[in-house]
Amino acid sequence: MAIRVATSGAVADSAILARMNRLQYDTSADDPAYDGTAQLATRSYAGVFGWTMGLVGIALAFLAIGAYLGRDLAHGPAMACSLAGIGMLLVSSFGGRRFRVGRFAMGWLFATAAAMGLGLGPILQYYASVEPGVLAEALVGTVATVIGMGALGTLLGKDLAPWMRPVSLIVFLLCGVAIVWSLIAGPLNPFMSLLIFGMSALLLVIDFNYLRKHATEGDAIWLATGIFVSIVNIFLSLLNLLSGD
Repeated sequence: MAIRVATSGAVADSAILARMNRLQYDTSADDPAYDGTAQLATRSYAGVFGWTMGLVGIALAFLAIGAYLGRDLAHGPAMACSLAGIGMLLVSSFGGRRFRVGRFAMGWLFATAAAMGLGLGPILQYYASVEPGVLAEALVGTVATVIGMGALGTLLGKDLAPWMRPVSLIVFLLCGVAIVWSLIAGPLNPFMSLLIFGMSALLLVIDFNYLRKHATEGDAIWLATGIFVSIVNIFLSLLNLLSGD
């Protein structure tokens, strides 16, 4: 039971902070004066896409390293690491440009991923030992979801940027309910996990659409943060949905 509660809380908390990132930084798409062509000199789609996804990949590697190192942590230290990771996401959401652009912001993202990994280590160790099939299925499902949603967002001709803010607000409210649920009633209802999964997948579509149509090099780190956290949310939601407990 404790394992499932910890997983549910991690899904909800990280999803909320991801939405904060988008609400804080996603302003250019709503600005009538915004003109993507004005930033053409700093915007090569292939370059920005490669840079953003490279950051996502490195963040996932730090998460995996943290999970491996923290696999034997007791519940208290693991929870402290999870809270530290959530706090770092909160700081990056409201800490200004220093946490969105440059080497410091990049290092902050990787440190955040490592802290989250340390917190998730015991949970992943539990699934690897008790339900390895569920862990494998969740990994495969996550990869398939990211590839599918990324391709959809990239190929869609419609500009989805105006939807980023309202969808983010909906997910923010949804995950607030999920946190209260997990604290009062324990593990998330499968329906709530499914909602978080679906909305995180939808936000991946919007992120990749924004990446294709608007993103510049200055957007790479905050976009990578949002994509990274959405991937974690999808993976943890699938663990909850696929687990037989």
